[in-house]
Amino acid sequence: MSVFQGSAVAIITPFRNGTVDFTAFTRLIELQIASGSDAIVVCGTTGESSTMSVDERLSVIQFVVERVGGRVPVIAGTGGNCTDTVIESSRAAEAIGVDALLVVTPYYNKTTQAGLVAHYNAVADSVDLPIIVYNVPSRTGLNVLPATMAELVQHENIVGIKEASGNIEQIVNLAALCPECDIYAGNDDHVLPVLSIGGKGVISTIANVMPDAMHGLCDAFFKGDIALAREIQIQMIPLWRAAFCEVNPIPVKAMMGLMKLCEPDVRLPLVPLSESNLRLVTETLRAYELI
Repeated sequence: MSVFQGSAVAIITPFRNGTVDFTAFTRLIELQIASGSDAIVVCGTTGESSTMSVDERLSVIQFVVERVGGRVPVIAGTGGNCTDTVIESSRAAEAIGVDALLVVTPYYNKTTQAGLVAHYNAVADSVDLPIIVYNVPSRTGLNVLPATMAELVQHENIVGIKEASGNIEQIVNLAALCPECDIYAGNDDHVLPVLSIGGKGVISTIANVMPDAMHGLCDAFFKGDIALAREIQIQMIPLWRAAFCEVNPIPVKAMMGLMKLCEPDVRLPLVPLSESNLRLVTETLRAYELI
């Protein structure tokens, strides 16, 4: 059984004056659920988990689990480049009560494909939760090959992959090689192509600002209305371009600040959106009537 089908938001972590803004977080969670998001991914890349302390991450995960209250699945990002630390984080998230884990490939040390298999199997052996592998070579410098993923899904706890390689040929080969693997689009501009080859949905950044549209795209596809799904995918092109005009989540947080959903604050080494791109983001939101 899949962890979820449809649109999961890779939710931002709202900061205010250097700390997590739990008041704004409540507002964001309720917006996502009211808008039809099918799952919430917390402490992922978009959530700036790499700038948060261990205690902060656990407090945020616990807050989201408690606030969601079982209304949709909560998936916690627990990945890292030290297997023992990932195991510790994964066990802690499991104890809190998350529904699944999103585990990014080890970054910086850039292991081999055999090392990936050993790493993920060690993590999967340590918990009783479904695990979604997160493949994002542009950030980690490491690519999960289709043959490697086919080996990984032999473990009963490794059930899917967030595919953000940007390589459609690779994703098609993955779908052909291991049809038992749940494939989720990791790039907002690839949702419909991934769905068309059997994908289960998307883990989305844009869903932070247009959750209803991203849910609607997936819902239309699964109901057989391919024309509507295509229309929504194409309509979101300018928004996607603006949301990634600088490194994620700088632009999407600027958008959410303009929409009065939360402060646009990011943590170093990220810095606020440049003035020229802020103008682009503002004009784009106005075009979508979001501000």
